[in-house]
Amino acid sequence: MAAGFWTPIRWALGAAATPAERTGGAAVTARGLIVAAPASGSGKTLVTLALLRHLARRGVRAASVKVGPDYIDPGFHAAASGRACLNLDTWAMRPQTVSALAAQAARGVDVVIGEGVMGLFDGAPGGGGATADVAAHTGWPVVLVVDVRGMAASVAALVRGFAAHRADVPVVGLIFNRVGGPGHARTLKEACRPLGLPVLGCIPRDPALALPARHLGLVPASEHATLGPFFERAAAILTAHVDVEALVALARPLVGDGAARDTPIPLPPLGQRIAVARDDAFAFAYPFVLDGWRAAGAEVMPFSPLADEAPDEDADAVYLPG
Repeated sequence: MAAGFWTPIRWALGAAATPAERTGGAAVTARGLIVAAPASGSGKTLVTLALLRHLARRGVRAASVKVGPDYIDPGFHAAASGRACLNLDTWAMRPQTVSALAAQAARGVDVVIGEGVMGLFDGAPGGGGATADVAAHTGWPVVLVVDVRGMAASVAALVRGFAAHRADVPVVGLIFNRVGGPGHARTLKEACRPLGLPVLGCIPRDPALALPARHLGLVPASEHATLGPFFERAAAILTAHVDVEALVALARPLVGDGAARDTPIPLPPLGQRIAVARDDAFAFAYPFVLDGWRAAGAEVMPFSPLADEAPDEDADAVYLPG
């Protein structure tokens, strides 16, 4: 069933199958796309989670990435897909590291689904770190999720602006979220017809699709007792209202020199034995940094300040992640 679903999509853009691809070998470099939005709160996390759960249910090997220094959304990605989620951060990471991590995510899977941060062009003060920067760096196209509450034909002007704003950031499809009904959907589609961008789906308003949130983001996945029913409902609604096959067929390969993307370049170890705070208060450390320290021969020794644990007395350094 998974092969029947995926095979027509995988080479829909004319890609030839290599022996590794035919055999499912680890050398496969998957195509990817990025789910982004004009602003925070538009529904890109909902679409990403629903898509990841839907693909997992169909047996499609889908990896995920999250743009920016976010530890909450990756937890939801992992819960929905069953695979760890990597961060791609063009503000804090070297370009070579971003390329290597993107290639790592794309290795041995069928497709990579990325989730943007804030609005498509929003980044750090002074520039950098935006979802658009990751899209341009990887060559992965953008599917724009637009919250259309209180909006009808004016959506075309908004979409036109986002699609034309940067030539190196291709917006290849649209998903309208919180659509009021069939009449509203028809108006939105007709308004966007001259733009030539496919409207992949119209997701209706549904209070049951809201996840609890607090300042700066969602309540972490670890604090939810049962996420399974939410993921299943979201996946069912996505399947009913979005053309998932057309959506995944828009994915594109990574750009750039593959030889330069073999392994991430980690930060040098802080010492031979590094005490690392790891609990709910110190939850955000890029996994590839800790893995890089271990690969360099350092010993990483977790401890929990919340549990009143002290760092090991023999530690050369203490690392307190955000």
